[in-house]
Amino acid sequence: MNSDDKFAFLVIATPLIGLIYCGIGITLMISNETIREHPLISGTIFILIPFLLAASTWIRASAKAYKNTNRSQDSEIKNRSQ
Repeated sequence: MNSDDKFAFLVIATPLIGLIYCGIGITLMISNETIREHPLISGTIFILIPFLLAASTWIRASAKAYKNTNRSQDSEIKNRSQ
């Protein structure tokens, strides 16, 4: 998958997944009595799921970029010393 395909997937799929997630949340709030009785707990869980997913994706991508940057800097240092 090239970078254009990844970007298109990100632009198109992310809002659709968000709408589906919100629809599931609203449906659960309407149909499930336990969620209506404990709004603070269910709301916290509902917010934390996408937040943790986004944070883990961001950290993983940052770690990958940092790792690649260090590798290129290490190879430049080795080339200079030789």
